[in-house]
Amino acid sequence: MSGSASRASKYAKMVINKDGKTANIAGKTTSFDFYESVYSPEITATLVFLDAGDSIEAGKGQDTQSRKGSIKSSLPITGYEDLEVKIESKSGTLNYIKNPLKITGAPIVSQESNRQSVFLSLKSNPAIDNYDIKDPCKKYKGRISNTVEQILKDLNVKKYTIDGTSNSYDFISKGKGGLDLINDLCRRSIPEEGNPGFFFYETQDGLNFKAIDNLITEEPVETYTYSGAMQGKENDFKIVLPPNIIKDQNVTKALESGTYSSRNVFFNPLTFETKEEIYKLDLEKLKTLGKKEVPFKEKVQNYSKTNYHILDIGSLDAMNVAPNNDPRDWQAKSPMRYNLLHSQIMEIQVPCNLKLRAGNIIKVEIERQGDKSMGGLDEQESGKYLILHLCHHFDPQRSFTSMTLARDTYGLHTGK
Repeated sequence: MSGSASRASKYAKMVINKDGKTANIAGKTTSFDFYESVYSPEITATLVFLDAGDSIEAGKGQDTQSRKGSIKSSLPITGYEDLEVKIESKSGTLNYIKNPLKITGAPIVSQESNRQSVFLSLKSNPAIDNYDIKDPCKKYKGRISNTVEQILKDLNVKKYTIDGTSNSYDFISKGKGGLDLINDLCRRSIPEEGNPGFFFYETQDGLNFKAIDNLITEEPVETYTYSGAMQGKENDFKIVLPPNIIKDQNVTKALESGTYSSRNVFFNPLTFETKEEIYKLDLEKLKTLGKKEVPFKEKVQNYSKTNYHILDIGSLDAMNVAPNNDPRDWQAKSPMRYNLLHSQIMEIQVPCNLKLRAGNIIKVEIERQGDKSMGGLDEQESGKYLILHLCHHFDPQRSFTSMTLARDTYGLHTGK
């Protein structure tokens, strides 16, 4: 498609399918929002369509005379119907035909004598399969990344990406769904190289079990610029609204949470022993998105918080805690890594870009205040950011992508 990426996209297909009976709502849809998040192992979406009635013939179960009526009542929409989606934009195609989204709710948001607006809440299929617990006491043993792959295969997931882990963890499922089990393994996982801490999330490309340290070392997939001016062909990569700074290096919170340094007291429920360790983040060795520096270094020479832990030694083989499965390696360190990543959080909105994914790195260039002859960019606020959440929005007038971005340290230049 030509023209601006912010123009209205084409609903190539928007069909509700219920046991072979279909309803085409492409021309009735007034808005569609598609969501991804590194916090969530499921794709979600919302849709609003306007129905003027006489849209589809009702079955005998809904109307004894089989008269035509609204899609909501005559299909009828009761939950778990398939929504086949194909949206074509300048930046690409959003395609959920082979693996349609599932309708999880369909309340009527407004109704008049001759029309009604219906709100559809939607989820991807793995999220639905997650609720089907066939073995509430299944045992898992061995390397965590192998366990993640086994769980996904049990859920018949075909598309996934898994980063290898260096540690193992033995446990019993205890009635949890597969996706919930993997989500719980994120904080326990140590990559083959780097610090503890993983994200488990779904994008258009499938499910992802990714180490934070691996995500932040990837190259930026796009560069977006904020200069307050919109002109020319480069508008597709302009930030269309002023960036909204949600969090900007809160010193008090960082010290209170022990982000950079903490004292940790571990109680072993098996041996009844107590052990104390102090952990400090070494930014010289740590992988970061910006400069390798602590903005208040003198305050983190000593620990600022004491954490008390009951060692999580797993449900199985508690008498044989292997060296590569020492809970101390992740139980204190992974919260520090998560906290550091969220040091700076910013929201931006750009013309629709269906190539973007949650978990991608993008480069943000923010104009410098004052005399531009010395350089046009603010080298403190500009730089690489991780996409925490994104939303692709479509309506009859426009298409755009909203993102929540995060990074651990300041700076356009990382000093590599």
